[in-house]
Amino acid sequence: MTRSGWTYFVNFRDSFQAQCETWKKEAVCGKDNWLGRLQKQAAEADKTPAYPLETSIVYNRSLDDVTQNDLIKLILVGDNPGKNEQLAGNNRYLVGQAGKLGEGFFRKNPELGIDFRKNVIILNKTPIHTAKTKQLALLCKNGGDRFNKLFEESQKWMAEQTALLQQKLKCSLWLVGYGELRKSGLFSLYAETLKKEYEKKRKLSDADVYLYQHFSMNRFSIDLKSHYNGSITLAENLRSIGLMHRKEVIGW
Repeated sequence: MTRSGWTYFVNFRDSFQAQCETWKKEAVCGKDNWLGRLQKQAAEADKTPAYPLETSIVYNRSLDDVTQNDLIKLILVGDNPGKNEQLAGNNRYLVGQAGKLGEGFFRKNPELGIDFRKNVIILNKTPIHTAKTKQLALLCKNGGDRFNKLFEESQKWMAEQTALLQQKLKCSLWLVGYGELRKSGLFSLYAETLKKEYEKKRKLSDADVYLYQHFSMNRFSIDLKSHYNGSITLAENLRSIGLMHRKEVIGW
């Protein structure tokens, strides 16, 4: 990273960690861990097998491993932290099966020149944990104004700060898992906020932002294969497919 890029990244990282701590305090009022209670209820309602809920709002500790000598080529944004990510021993994003598939994709395609664990900053659309992303809908339904305010605030913060970081580092931004970015989706506010940030400084068509299927269940690779054009390179295919999904899902 350049000196200015490194300084900006450190400020982002520190702000993100501090913001997660602030949100944690809001989620735990004294002995009333209202967010944790909602998360457990949502998991039970969705018939998720019992698991230890250890971190309701997850800061990605992998950010602490980034150094100034690292060359960041990509910011990759998933949905929200799942069961593996929220474990106190992890508190890292994309460390479950989906993360292994993502890591494997780049390892199998060295022509892209990307090491998933060294050249990629991994973020989410919200740091609020649920065992499955769709369970956020149950939290919205049962959590009232208190949860919905927190959920909306987290999406806006992540979208704004991610867009600014991407532009400062001059790397690509991949949004993996795009279904809930549609107007009626759980992350529609994230999409709207992201659009506003890019509109401030440039034409939306020039934004280095791409949408893809999620790595989970191998959907990313299946989608890539179904749209692959053998007459162009893998990098060109990724750009074409990512722009296609961006246009069809969020309209720019």
